[in-house]
Amino acid sequence: MNIPTEQVGSIPRPVELILGMRAHAAGQLDDKGLQQLFDAALTETIRRLESTGSPVITDGEQTKPSFATYPIAGIKALSPDGVIIPFADGHTRQLPKISTGPFRYQTYAAAYLSKAKTLTDLPVKQAVISASALSLLYPAEGIDGYAHGQFISDLLDQAESDIRKCLDGGAYNVQIDFTEARLSLKLDPSGGLLRSFIDLNNQVLDRFTAEDRQRIGVHSCPGGDHDSTHSADVDYAQLLPLLFQLRAGSFYLEYAGEKQKRPVLQSIAGNIKTGQRVFLGVTDVLSPKVETPGEIRDLILDAAGVIPIGQLGTTDDCGFSPFADDISTSREIAFEKIKARIDGTRLAESALSKTSVYV
Repeated sequence: MNIPTEQVGSIPRPVELILGMRAHAAGQLDDKGLQQLFDAALTETIRRLESTGSPVITDGEQTKPSFATYPIAGIKALSPDGVIIPFADGHTRQLPKISTGPFRYQTYAAAYLSKAKTLTDLPVKQAVISASALSLLYPAEGIDGYAHGQFISDLLDQAESDIRKCLDGGAYNVQIDFTEARLSLKLDPSGGLLRSFIDLNNQVLDRFTAEDRQRIGVHSCPGGDHDSTHSADVDYAQLLPLLFQLRAGSFYLEYAGEKQKRPVLQSIAGNIKTGQRVFLGVTDVLSPKVETPGEIRDLILDAAGVIPIGQLGTTDDCGFSPFADDISTSREIAFEKIKARIDGTRLAESALSKTSVYV
């Protein structure tokens, strides 16, 4: 009895890389020096993920400035005063906003994928940012000569290309990061904003065949940055009935950090559709405590009593370091948690297989 297990994405960068990125931004390190640090971090990350026994790996997002802004890194016509995202501990992140059109990605995620694939023989998944997140780059005051409707048309084309290039480039699967889903319900409890986000993302998904969509998943969590969240106080019961309207094959959901777990499982079971799979987060990326394989096994067995086992997988609650400067979780702890997830998943497989023999 197989339970698939996959990492969400980011791994904390080595300290040397973080310092190097700061030095490069300050003009104290040249492009070649930074690239050497990138290459070393990427190689070590992949080797260590392989050593955990992970059947599917990522590049750990070692060379992304952040999970959200990689497509726009290098765009000259950006203003820094975009949408502000507040976190529970009081810190904020602020998106930039564009000031001219047409909107074009500067980097496609397939560039990260192709580099990672040269360093491993294991299947590689690739994370991409959602169209809905990038829709927030368009300023509320508009742009002269570049209407919002044209921006959305360009955005949909670019988001499609980002996913398609990854699929064509041999990605095992593609994960759309949709962390703004839960936040949207905090900003607009009516669900109107979330429905508009889901509609936008479905417009991208509808450009792919049903077979392709089985290789496309969606990740949602209440944010994870400097050990804080932006929307953990939003009840999953508000989110999941709408989230599962996305026409994707898989859903990667924060779960280990939830205080009330049984209602989450029941909501998933009541809303997941035939042909969809949910990967439950079984490691809390915001906690320094490393879960034991036995604890993870028990989480999975509890979930398997509610969610059909054929639609169940495991993952981590979120990326361990979605923003390059986040050092709240150590690199060592991240790898230990990943190893515990994999070992715990295998224990659950064994327990379920033994149970099925005697049923």
